Amino acid sequence: MRKQQLFHSRNHCINVLARLAAKNAVKEQLRDQGVRLSLVPIREINERAEVYLEQHPELYQQALERAKQLGYVQTLPIMVTRNPTC
Repeated sequence: MRKQQLFHSRNHCINVLARLAAKNAVKEQLRDQGVRLSLVPIREINERAEVYLEQHPELYQQALERAKQLGYVQTLPIMVTRNPTC
C-alpha cells in the first residue's frame, strides 16, 4: 500500500506552512490584546493572516526551512551537464 502524500507539491507545502505561521501570529496578537479567540470569526482571522503574510514575506523562507526539517521538501543537488563545445 502506497503512503498518501500530505501535500501535492512543494509550493503547496510552503504556502500552507506560511499561512499557518501567519494565522498563529495573528492569534497571538489577539490574545495579547485580551481578545477571546472563540469570539472572533474564523473569516476575520484568515483575513488578518492574509494581510500579515503580505507584510511579512520572510514567513515563506521560514516555511521552506520548516518543510525541509519535516522532510516534506527535499533539496536536490544542482545538476550540471558538460558543454560539448568546451
